[in-house]
Amino acid sequence: MTPRESVDNRITASWHLLNDDRAVAEAACTCIEQAASDAIRSRNRFNLVLAGGSTPIRCYRLLSEHSNDWSRWHLYFGDERCLAAGDPQRNSSIAAETLYHRVPIPAHQIHPIPVEMGAEAAARSYAAIVGKVLPFDLVLLGLGEDGHTASLFPGHHHPEGSLVVPVRSAPKPPRERVSLSTAALSSCRRVLFLVTGEEKRDAVSRWRRREPLPAAGIGALENITVFVDRVAWSAICWK
Repeated sequence: MTPRESVDNRITASWHLLNDDRAVAEAACTCIEQAASDAIRSRNRFNLVLAGGSTPIRCYRLLSEHSNDWSRWHLYFGDERCLAAGDPQRNSSIAAETLYHRVPIPAHQIHPIPVEMGAEAAARSYAAIVGKVLPFDLVLLGLGEDGHTASLFPGHHHPEGSLVVPVRSAPKPPRERVSLSTAALSSCRRVLFLVTGEEKRDAVSRWRRREPLPAAGIGALENITVFVDRVAWSAICWK
């Protein structure tokens, strides 16, 4: 039986221990494709929020090797770094290289955050886009060493009711970003966290101790799943 813990008052998170980052990516692919199949069968489209960072890259590459009903996929982003258009460090550039430039998703169904407008304007513009599609079918997220997810960092406070927020002082570069809010990320049917690497061990332990980390504040309508590899798994936090 997998360990479980309360995330919010609606549901609990299901934690799954996997051997390594490849196993996490493979399990994530299966989970994403099942969510896509369910959404397309029920609503004729699949609204997926992509995560940035290094952990999802292997998953995106695996997905791009599979056959799916790509014409029904609609891609959104949990956050973006305020960098020049085409910068290889932008989350949209990484996702393009590893996923959506490799598969026939219609271009108008890919919705990057327009950070080239500036953080404030981009947040307003993206809020108008995501507000029309909530709830998302699946939100893919990672976990930072400090417990952040998307670009929601510990100690940062954002206006309640905002769907998308500008981030002016991220503790890691680039300092300026745009992120979906906790409310927007939680307005989804399913959440899937991918957690790999020894550097995540302390954050996993703190989450399990129910510290008020940004990642622990994310909810969902149906389920929250956490795939974690062995090097990120701290045995002490499961006692």
